[in-house]
Amino acid sequence: MDQKDKVLIYIWLGIGVLSQPVFSDGWTATVVKDMTALVSSCVVVPCSFKYTGANRPTSRLSGIWHFKEKPKENIYHEDSVKIVDNFKGRTKLLGSLGEGNCSLMMDQVKDHDNGPFCFRIEIPTHDQYSYVDECVRIAMLSQPLKPTLLAPKTATEGEPFTITCSVMHTCPSEWPSLTWSTGESIITYHRNHGLGKWETLSTLTLLPQEKDDHSEVSCTANFHGGKTSSERFQIFVKRKENIWYIIVPVTVGLGTAVMFGALCVLMRKKYKRQIVELQTRSGNSMWNRFSRMSRRFNSGGSEPGSASTEQRQ
Repeated sequence: MDQKDKVLIYIWLGIGVLSQPVFSDGWTATVVKDMTALVSSCVVVPCSFKYTGANRPTSRLSGIWHFKEKPKENIYHEDSVKIVDNFKGRTKLLGSLGEGNCSLMMDQVKDHDNGPFCFRIEIPTHDQYSYVDECVRIAMLSQPLKPTLLAPKTATEGEPFTITCSVMHTCPSEWPSLTWSTGESIITYHRNHGLGKWETLSTLTLLPQEKDDHSEVSCTANFHGGKTSSERFQIFVKRKENIWYIIVPVTVGLGTAVMFGALCVLMRKKYKRQIVELQTRSGNSMWNRFSRMSRRFNSGGSEPGSASTEQRQ
């Protein structure tokens, strides 16, 4: 190998070294690889990325999303002409590329929008890189998830009773709305569970009455794209325990006890009087007998009638 060939080899090796940053550890991305999406609604794919060299403003960066197996078929590009027809007007980037945010929103989800889809960054005068090791696959839901209702098992008459309705979704740019069949005080809020999952919650506060026992309350989730789902909850109302529920039974009990005691006293007096009368009658009879015996003894043992007969003789 002559000197000229060696020079050419070194030149090619140098070019290869210069192109190595696209394979360096500085080019990394974090993408949620498996997600679910409701057909006709939207889905947001969380994505962040890094690249080599100094940070650049968003205006100096170009973000692209494409099919993994078909890198030339873009589902998002800042130049809409370069987006495949099926995705035109349905995708956009959320956040700021300058801050390393490559999150993708896909609207009007179709049942064939499965992917996998990958992110690509292009930096003019620097380099470009497709993060094909961090791509997302999307599983489609033809029907929305039902809301979850949480509440105590029973309500107390006249006391605040709270029911919470919640539903999971993947579309934070268009939150599902939650509506109740009835309500007095309603509060709605949202939570991010990470990994592309969000939750919308609504809290309903009621003041149930006795007539509301076994009644039903329903919560309906209205998703972006027009689909809905609902769930029902049956309320069991117990009567409120107050002082009257204590006074009345106690009063009745005491009244019954007093009446029974008075009856016992009257019965005792009645039977005691009867016993005295019996004893008195018994005593008088014995006294009469004793008196007759005493008179007979004094008259010599004969009856008054016999004495008169002897005198006549």
